[in-house]
Amino acid sequence: MSKTTTRILLLAGLVAAVGAFFWFDLGQYFSLAELRERRDELLTYIDRNFLVALAIFIGTYIVMAALSLPGAAILTLAGGALFGLLAGTVAVSIASTIGATLVFLAARFLFRESVQKRFGKRLKRINEGVERDGAFYLLALRLVPIFPFWVINLVMALTPIRTWTYAWVSLVGMFPATVVYVNAGTQLAQVDSIGDVLSPGLIGAFVLLGLLPLITRWILRFLKHRKVYAGHDRPKSFDYNLVVIGAGSAGLVSSLIGSTVKAKVALIEKHRMGGDCLNTGCVPSKALLRTARLVQEAQDSERYGIRSMSVDLDWKQVMERVHSVIAKIEPHDSPERYRGMGVDVMLAEARLVSPWAVEVTDDDGTRTITGRSIVLATGAEPLVPPIDGLDSVPMITSDTLWSLDEQPRRLVVLGGGPIGCELGQAFARLGSEVTIVEMGERLLQKEDVEASEALTRRLEREGVTVATGHRAVRFEAVGDGGIAICDRDGEEVRFEFDRVLVALGRKARTRGFGLEELGVRIDDDGTIGTDDFLRTNFPNIHVCGDAAGPYQFTHVASHQAWFAAVNGLIAPFWSFRADYRVIPWATFTEPEVARVGLNEQDAAEQEIDVEITTYGLDDLDRAIAESADHGFVKVLTEPGKDRILGATIVGAHASELLAEFVLAMKHGLGLEKILGTIHVYPTLNEANKFAAGEWKKARKPERLLKLAERFFAWRRG
Repeated sequence: MSKTTTRILLLAGLVAAVGAFFWFDLGQYFSLAELRERRDELLTYIDRNFLVALAIFIGTYIVMAALSLPGAAILTLAGGALFGLLAGTVAVSIASTIGATLVFLAARFLFRESVQKRFGKRLKRINEGVERDGAFYLLALRLVPIFPFWVINLVMALTPIRTWTYAWVSLVGMFPATVVYVNAGTQLAQVDSIGDVLSPGLIGAFVLLGLLPLITRWILRFLKHRKVYAGHDRPKSFDYNLVVIGAGSAGLVSSLIGSTVKAKVALIEKHRMGGDCLNTGCVPSKALLRTARLVQEAQDSERYGIRSMSVDLDWKQVMERVHSVIAKIEPHDSPERYRGMGVDVMLAEARLVSPWAVEVTDDDGTRTITGRSIVLATGAEPLVPPIDGLDSVPMITSDTLWSLDEQPRRLVVLGGGPIGCELGQAFARLGSEVTIVEMGERLLQKEDVEASEALTRRLEREGVTVATGHRAVRFEAVGDGGIAICDRDGEEVRFEFDRVLVALGRKARTRGFGLEELGVRIDDDGTIGTDDFLRTNFPNIHVCGDAAGPYQFTHVASHQAWFAAVNGLIAPFWSFRADYRVIPWATFTEPEVARVGLNEQDAAEQEIDVEITTYGLDDLDRAIAESADHGFVKVLTEPGKDRILGATIVGAHASELLAEFVLAMKHGLGLEKILGTIHVYPTLNEANKFAAGEWKKARKPERLLKLAERFFAWRRG
């Protein structure tokens, strides 16, 4: 018998049992009047058959509780009236726990799988909270009798709480109310209605009792925090409200927020203001990509009706332009600008010496400053793996390639992620012989297969050697260059190069800041450990940007900086959880690959049902006019609804087109709203509207359209 059939039979059985209860009016036997009228008769039977009567009582209670039928309160009173306080309490506690657990198991079997499958992503935070603190929350709910137990049974069944935990916590949580009701049953003559059992004062006492587990949890958290601060003397006053270490995107935004609300802020940077994004990442790479795209357009000039165009490339001039772009943007992140906003900028090394004190070292010596809260925005650096011989060959990273005096004739790129693909394509377009070595079976493994394939085809068409499924095992130096020796299904493959670009991702910078000595927790992935509020194990020390993860993007660093700064400034009065629900990103290759929310492979891995709508850019007028008619817009929606769960765009300016879907997801706008919005013609942005149109077209009301056809035929006469 299949699981679906079993579910149907179980549900039908439960509905039939509940229906029979009401059809035969069995509720008449579970009333206060009936209990009083038959009490003497029942007591006589119990005196003669105590164990049998107790078993019948427990069995009846279990059935009533398991079917969530009204009458549990009367049965609890009956437990006291018929069996006394001790036996009645034991019987009711056992029966109510078993009944509640049966409801829990039935609801879990019937509904949990489908609910988690459909809403798993939205329930993720709730699930994590229940796994961590479910016993506390369940105990609090059980202790407060104003919450219907059947609701608690059904709701908790949908969460990941363990059955055994659910059972024993329910037993403990229901016990105080059980004692009150059973005791009231022993004095049945004084009870005129169920409402007489619990007075407002008694309900208030239960509410306070229900808060006890949460209060206990808060006390334990407070003691844990006190423990982590043990051995450190908290200053009586502070030099700053906020001390920010690191002046990359995260640190700059944190400082800006603090100074805007008139807090006193110190910003410490030992290297260059602007961090990796300005100096070695986003800005220089996009400047290089623009030059590379111009060269490629010249080579593709025939597509635009120009027979040929020549390119006379000067590498030094290319790099001079890159650095001039950096210099032009640099004032936006300069010490002068931030000092003008009231931030105390220190170009120095910073080292934590206590949870509130930072040792600052510059040319003038070493001094110590204090801050009520500290924000760690220490960034990340290229990950260089310990591959045999890698340190003996001419190696560059995304940090160091900007000082290259000469363009490498042969370049091996180690890593087929966004950085490797962007820079590999740029160098190939500028004239280098490029080989991208990727251990996985395809490039951009976090993106959809179609996106990966589209980019691979383009790279290979431009002369890039894409070596997927190749694992670099060692490097050998040869002359001024070297050889990368790779393993491909047990076969040795060799690639010669003048330079090897290591583009295997980035690791958080955590060393040299006193974190280890102070005891700040570092997670297994190398990032600084934080909670949902971006706090470290020291509650006044927050983290944002690449050092915190889980997304190492400049825009996410700025997003996190708001939470870190605001929480650092106003805690413990209030704190905000970092919001990662709508995170967009893009790979700036050609074609660009941009994405927000779920993609198709994520949905499959997480077993989330989605409907997929795809619109090909080869049908878009502006794309055809631009000779950029390749790529697609793919939108994932909730089955039967227009709610957007994710979007992937592959094509020209995909990163710009994505913004409409980011806005829609952030503010709960569906495809119907996008379809009803006027888009300028002819623009690439129309692709989003046409994708919404494809979604609508697939759901057109065929029956209504046939009726409409008959109506208009009738109108024609």
